[in-house]
Amino acid sequence: MNFSYWEHKTWLSAIDFTIVGSGIVGLNCALYLKERFPKAKILILEKGMLPQGASTKNAGFACFGSISEVLSDLDSHTEEEVVSLVKKRLDGINLLRSNLGDTAIGYKNYGGHELFLTANKDLYEHCLDKINDVNSLLKPVFKADAFVATQNKFNFKKIKENYITHIFEGQINTGAMMQSLLAKAHQKDILILNNTNVKAFTTTANSVAVETSNFTLQTKKLIVTTNGFAAELLQEKVKPARAQVLITAPIPNLHIKGTFHLDEGYYYFRNVDDRVLFGGGRNLDFKAEETTVFGQTKIVQQKLEDILRETILPTTPFKIDKKWSGIMGVGSQKKPIIKEVEPNVYCGVRLGGMGIAIGSLVGKELADLVKW
Repeated sequence: MNFSYWEHKTWLSAIDFTIVGSGIVGLNCALYLKERFPKAKILILEKGMLPQGASTKNAGFACFGSISEVLSDLDSHTEEEVVSLVKKRLDGINLLRSNLGDTAIGYKNYGGHELFLTANKDLYEHCLDKINDVNSLLKPVFKADAFVATQNKFNFKKIKENYITHIFEGQINTGAMMQSLLAKAHQKDILILNNTNVKAFTTTANSVAVETSNFTLQTKKLIVTTNGFAAELLQEKVKPARAQVLITAPIPNLHIKGTFHLDEGYYYFRNVDDRVLFGGGRNLDFKAEETTVFGQTKIVQQKLEDILRETILPTTPFKIDKKWSGIMGVGSQKKPIIKEVEPNVYCGVRLGGMGIAIGSLVGKELADLVKW
């Protein structure tokens, strides 16, 4: 592609920081870099028309973690690591709320409820038995008991008689959040080029050559924030994980309010605009969902509709309005990877499906790490 003098001078020359990915981490990183270095020229390269991975495709949960998830994490992490993970989520949400304001992101604290299918009797009883232990473990984070058993007030079917509710859990409007972040970035003269796919990079002593699908540019620092797509550029321990989501058409007098998990968190749903948004099911075929290809599969979509019909809306007619998918970045450990990969190249990836909760904080920690 041949650029004019004006195009090259304005967008593609004398770049101090180039960020790959305009999702929640990339935008926050750019904003904090601008705060640290007001005169720096910052360019964000985004391969999609909109943020491509999960930032505008997720369910909009604050996502501190259901009780079964916390207990599962304790099987593979130390107590100190689990407390640190949960604290990072709370700190991240508080940072997001203070940066953008609750109104701008549509934040609502309706609580988060974990449902237990009738067949999951052992898991249900185990979680009930462990409520006090988990509350004690996390009290330094929340300063109060986070989990309580509550009655099935929304009349879901084929589940045990109580939910285990996280009273601090909330929900946001994902689109409004990203629009607010993009607006702040533009106000700070942060440049964003969409439909630009970064294919490779090469480091030199003092700069990085970045090869895209349309051009090559030089930048002093390169920062990769592509999360589930990180393996396309980096050799880090992060795998893609596709999440399939659907939303119903508006349902008159919808009685459901809050965020909900079931089957150890592999399914999740919430109310939004008199609709039910419902996603999950990658545990039906982990290998098939370990992909960077957007799309749906029959096995997952059928299961989502079955659970909607049999458990969530058993007496309410509904129609499916839209379906989509997003790509998360996961690994054997929940701690995100925030590091200098090689001289002048950094990354903030592997958010483990907790991008809303920790994305702002990861962006800030990444910006604090970068040297200039």
